[in-house]
Amino acid sequence: MLNDQGRPTRPEGAAPAEGTPAATPWTFTGNRALRVEEPLIFEIGRAETTGVDLPAPDGLAPRLGRLARKAAPDLPGLTEPEAMRHYVRLSRSNYSIDTGLYPLGSCTMKHNPRLNEKMARLPGFSDVHPLQPVSTVPGALDVIADLGGWLCRLTGMDAVAMSPKAGAHGELCGMMAIKAAIRARGETRNVVLVPESAHGTNPATAALIGMTVRDVPARADGTVDVEAVKALLGPDVAAIMLTNPNTCGIFEPEVAAIAEAVHAAGAYFYADGANFNAIVGKVRPGDLGVDAMHINLHKTFSTPHGGGGPGAGPVVLSSRLAPFAPLPFIRLDAGRPVLVETEAGTAPGETPFGRMTAFHGQMGMFTRALAYMLSHGTDGLRQASEDAVLAANYVRAGLADLMTLPFPDHPSMHEVLFDDGFLKETGITTLDFAKAMIDEGYHPMTMYFPLVVHGAMLIEPTESESKASLDLFVATLRDLVLSAKRGETERFTQAPRFAPRRRLDETRAARSPKLRWEKPKPWTAAEAAE
Repeated sequence: MLNDQGRPTRPEGAAPAEGTPAATPWTFTGNRALRVEEPLIFEIGRAETTGVDLPAPDGLAPRLGRLARKAAPDLPGLTEPEAMRHYVRLSRSNYSIDTGLYPLGSCTMKHNPRLNEKMARLPGFSDVHPLQPVSTVPGALDVIADLGGWLCRLTGMDAVAMSPKAGAHGELCGMMAIKAAIRARGETRNVVLVPESAHGTNPATAALIGMTVRDVPARADGTVDVEAVKALLGPDVAAIMLTNPNTCGIFEPEVAAIAEAVHAAGAYFYADGANFNAIVGKVRPGDLGVDAMHINLHKTFSTPHGGGGPGAGPVVLSSRLAPFAPLPFIRLDAGRPVLVETEAGTAPGETPFGRMTAFHGQMGMFTRALAYMLSHGTDGLRQASEDAVLAANYVRAGLADLMTLPFPDHPSMHEVLFDDGFLKETGITTLDFAKAMIDEGYHPMTMYFPLVVHGAMLIEPTESESKASLDLFVATLRDLVLSAKRGETERFTQAPRFAPRRRLDETRAARSPKLRWEKPKPWTAAEAAE
């Protein structure tokens, strides 16, 4: 154990440089030991220098004509060590699931097992190319077909579209299949019902395909009332887009009755699968009456998050929508996967609505997800969901006496939702509370969502966390709550104090962002004299 007797172990305990206020420790470089004050890359490099020195090629005849540059691009020139150090130092300021608990609600930031990474890097998967002849990629087709089979079995659905690249892309796919099915019936329906607690992508997707969105109000307990749905149904309604468990972390108790009412009105049931991690192996959405649902492989099945891709958002479809699955898709003939890439290859009864992407999908994500499924098995996947629900309720139990639950009568599923009632009259907001979490070494939870709860704080610990990890997280939040109630306002309003950057003026940053580096203007003689 580290001997800490007689010497400071916290930043505020260290002696400042002579003449420097204790609140602002000073160093010549601006660095704080391993926390480096990293400048912009434009401030490191110089446009007149370059990290490589190559001779001009002999006999080069540029073919750009009038499009040729008149001057060199204004880019920083760095040596290889300078470039490498810059990006490595920046990377050390990242927060990720590999560095700590990531409590973002409705995001399922679970651990990405390294076994999955190893499988995705196997030759034949890591170097597969979408333009290879189909005859050279039978293993890749097997992976896609096997993964699709698992998704259908886990959801109780009849078909799957594997090409969508993300959750929102999957929503678009499912809703386009619904639109195609309605058109095939010779009907015109252009209204989509969306609960108030829905993810924002649900109404956005409906609007994108030309539908009119009609809100379904939430009950006082955070759930959807089947009678409210029935009151909104009519011959113009194409579908309902419902998340279950919903974004309040509650399983919709009337989901089967809602599906029955929607089908009786001639409409379809689209389920947002963002929260599928709560029910894998416990409930099959197809058994509840769902017609289409996207599945976030990067959430439920542990493929990596972030960076804008690569992603995968397969869509499972009921028998009512299976004929309209988009190209390309895989059909099993005599147990062997056959890739159908054009309408010419379709069989009777297959009427794809079109194509979502140029190629089939992201092979690395498929391989990782299948490795996760095979290593867990059906019993392991069920246990993962049970542990995710247990973790959320453990956090809830540890905080319920200090933080306020907007819907205390319902048990939490995979995530627990708090409101800002416990901060009333403290002068501290949800945003302030989240910023203080950064100083304690945690990424904040999801804030101000769902919109049906004032000052919402949505926490999803996932099954990845140990009891010790959850205990420390709960203890940290309890300390913050007690600090807020003691009136220690500056701990929150001045946070984050220990992050690489302090708090921004977020309104100004949103309205007047500076997205382009500007070369500093030369000082005037008067400025230099000062």
